[in-house]
Amino acid sequence: MLLKKDYLFTSERLGFRNWALDDLDVLAALCADPEVMEYFPNTLSRNETEAYIKRMQQHFKTHGYNYFAADLKDSGELIGFIGLAYQSYEADFLPATDIGWRLKRAAWGKGYATEGALRCLQFAFEELKLDKVVSTCVLANTRSENVMKKIGMKRMGEYMHPKLLEHPEYAPHVWYQILSDQV
Repeated sequence: MLLKKDYLFTSERLGFRNWALDDLDVLAALCADPEVMEYFPNTLSRNETEAYIKRMQQHFKTHGYNYFAADLKDSGELIGFIGLAYQSYEADFLPATDIGWRLKRAAWGKGYATEGALRCLQFAFEELKLDKVVSTCVLANTRSENVMKKIGMKRMGEYMHPKLLEHPEYAPHVWYQILSDQV
């Protein structure tokens, strides 16, 4: 088991860190859960989840941040991810850094996404010196949209996600934004 005490930063209840391959079992179970992946075209296989971890590790090397592994500080339990990722797919508001989260069901409804996202925004603006952060989700994903509202983001509009056009039920997205001077 990976010792998870060397966090990049923490919030009241959460620790944020880069990914390790030791996280694969927990993240693979999370990404294979149909309820967690409700607003995605499919769940992820173990191999797809391993590739995701490796992409996040590379993203961290390139940018100094990623969708961080999020642990409960008191137990070290990995509950999913909350963090930042540079996005440059074809959309009017990109390129920009996106804030996002995906938590296992046992962590839902406890305020972790909001707490973690607020701390990641602080990191984005104070440490990374970003000017803005965006966030997107499928129109039907009101839980994620509510987190965006709770952390002070403003709804900017809707768009068709270009990577999901082959999945018409998932392509309609909403996007939010927050500027560094709005926090």
